[in-house]
Amino acid sequence: MPAPPVSPAYSSINRAYNSVFRPGKLSLGLVVPIEANRNNPVPTMAQHLERVQLAERLGFAAVWLRDVPFNVPSFGDAGQLFDPFVYLGLLAGQTEGIALGVASVVLPLRHPAHVAKAAATADVLSGGRLLLGVASGDRPDEYPALNLPFENRGARFRDSFDYIRRMSETAPDFANAYGQPGRGMDMLPKPVGGQLPLLITGGSQQAPEWAAAHGDGWMLYPRPPATQAQLIRNWNDRVIDAGRSPQPVMQSLYVDLLEDPEAAPRPIHLGLQTGVRYLLEHLHALEAAGINHVALNLRFNQTPVEQTLHHLADVLLPQFHS
Repeated sequence: MPAPPVSPAYSSINRAYNSVFRPGKLSLGLVVPIEANRNNPVPTMAQHLERVQLAERLGFAAVWLRDVPFNVPSFGDAGQLFDPFVYLGLLAGQTEGIALGVASVVLPLRHPAHVAKAAATADVLSGGRLLLGVASGDRPDEYPALNLPFENRGARFRDSFDYIRRMSETAPDFANAYGQPGRGMDMLPKPVGGQLPLLITGGSQQAPEWAAAHGDGWMLYPRPPATQAQLIRNWNDRVIDAGRSPQPVMQSLYVDLLEDPEAAPRPIHLGLQTGVRYLLEHLHALEAAGINHVALNLRFNQTPVEQTLHHLADVLLPQFHS
């Protein structure tokens, strides 16, 4: 697959955005908890902080938290258990350089004033290391628990997105479905770079043109590189049609890294089981397709986590991180 032309530099937003997303380049992060809990929807969270700190020392670009308010049995995944914004506060104080991402905050389940306040706080406390993925939510069972409708989450996503954007302004005066800030009121603190980097997850119940016109990036689900390449070409065309500068694209990838470096790939849920040689080839193919960041998820990994982290860092990071 031919490499795409290198795009002009992405807009500068904050420390995390500027380091994780580079035109024509791929960086690697990890989904938290950095733990193998393949048969249990509820992780142990053993050594959760130590493993994030190890990931930082080894040179991974980012760690990614998730917004999972309820452990829904039918879904089979309780996330990292901790509220993402509280956890961001801990990680901001216990790390120094690694980007701190959320993939993704379910906007229709939270009031946008709370999201904007908590996210800006985490951004400031971390020195501009926040990346905020946003989504409309895919767990219908959570909505009745909060007495919220599932059906109109797309419209509420747009209103919430706009509200959060406006909170970066000084004393914004506007009205939407979530409220009417005005009369000189202001929300503090302001994000380090003047705005929060908002990355739209999947479709989020929006038209593709809306996402390309508003998002600071796009989060895709894992697909073959050729499929991703076509989706990214469509994304880039829509971004250009919206009169915007290029916007980055990222995806997650479940990995079960086998000890045999030559092991052939086998599909697993949203990822692959393989040796490091094929994984390297696959990541290069994603880079050529236009992916700027891959968040590796080790939930289904069978070898010890620390061993896998060192192996990934030794073989992969020199290929993708300067």
